[in-house]
Amino acid sequence: MLARHEEDADMAQPVPNLHHLELFYHVAKAGGITAAVRSMPYGIQQPAISGQVSQLESELGVRLFQRRPFTLTPAGKELFEFLAPFFGALPAIAERIAGKASKHLRLAAPATVIRDHLPGVLAEIRKAQPDLELSLMDVGQSRIFELLEQEEVDLAVAELEGRAPSGMKTEVLLSLPLVLLLPPGQAMPKGGLKVLAEEAALVRTAEDTAVARLFAKGLNQKGIRWPARIEVNTIDLVHAYVAEGFGVGVSVDAPGVKLPKGVKAVKLAGFPDLAIAGVWRGKLGPLAELVMAGLRRRAKG
Repeated sequence: MLARHEEDADMAQPVPNLHHLELFYHVAKAGGITAAVRSMPYGIQQPAISGQVSQLESELGVRLFQRRPFTLTPAGKELFEFLAPFFGALPAIAERIAGKASKHLRLAAPATVIRDHLPGVLAEIRKAQPDLELSLMDVGQSRIFELLEQEEVDLAVAELEGRAPSGMKTEVLLSLPLVLLLPPGQAMPKGGLKVLAEEAALVRTAEDTAVARLFAKGLNQKGIRWPARIEVNTIDLVHAYVAEGFGVGVSVDAPGVKLPKGVKAVKLAGFPDLAIAGVWRGKLGPLAELVMAGLRRRAKG
């Protein structure tokens, strides 16, 4: 029996060294060994990190990342997604254990959300916590997910198409219908959208934005081709150029948004809605929970 027990123990997969796992987490988060040396909370030299991560790969029997250019392998991505909630939450846990709940909240969102919706929500939170510290980042959709992946923000408000990347949690706050903006003096032709696409210039945000992709999806479903004549980087600029008569614009029917004088919005029936969602990794901290509660109330209002 003892011999059998020893044989089973020899066959068991060895448990990876915790320090090696932590080093790999920092390398994956920073995007490379050199970057990890600069960003880690304690000093360690590049050869030591490289050697210990190589030892981890040897123990696991898999390559975790390509060195040049740096990219995680599928096994590396799986391991990082498992480790990130633990190591990413350690600073906050340490603060709570020490009785020092964090007063600093890091938020990422598009400019319109930061400008029009967050000030009221954050003002309510500041009444309860006057020494609130904030880092607000005006970033686009793809950058938002990158910041969350790297644990650089606590909470994000993002335009959501389908599912968020693996390992992220979401809560849809609003679903906004797409609309066409007609410039002053222009009416919808009798032939509808197909005729309009043949006659009018299109003004929209860049093709890699959520609004542009959803609009293209709706056009494809209707068999309509309508390339953009003018691309801008914000919905506000779409409104401005439509108001000046440059063409027909693509926007969303968003609460509180005032259209320029003379511009008319026409809802796009059959087109997918744009979802606005809170996005985060792991467990929300107390301040982020308060922000989500405020955004829920604002969305319902």
